[in-house]
Amino acid sequence: MGESFAKKERNKKKSKKKQEKAQKMENRKQGAATSFEDMIAYVDENGNFTDKPVKPTGSEIKLEDIQLGAAPADESKKENVGIVTNYSAEKGFGFIIESKFGNKIFVHKNALLEPIKDNDKVTFDLEKGPKGPNAVRVKKTQNN
Repeated sequence: MGESFAKKERNKKKSKKKQEKAQKMENRKQGAATSFEDMIAYVDENGNFTDKPVKPTGSEIKLEDIQLGAAPADESKKENVGIVTNYSAEKGFGFIIESKFGNKIFVHKNALLEPIKDNDKVTFDLEKGPKGPNAVRVKKTQNN
């Protein structure tokens, strides 16, 4: 018994692909003798490739204007300011009302850099705690 129609078609496609591949390889071999100038591509101001050199548009980017990496952190934004409320030295915890947003932040005596009491103006950093944000590295501001 001979080959089925589907098998014949598959073999035709396979041989056609083989011929196309051989033709492409031959074209690449012949194209390898082209000059270096023919191989160079330029990019215009819109990001399109062209074979002609592109004239600069006048807006140059200076090397010193390029910033690599993340922007430096602004130190003034890291420090939060607030007023101590409901602080109990006996229990060892209380809250700070944040000046910016009015949020109530939990503070524990272990996070204090110096002793505090109610109505003290303090600076602090925030850390995520199990029940929400906690104030850490808490210290009184200079104008207390």
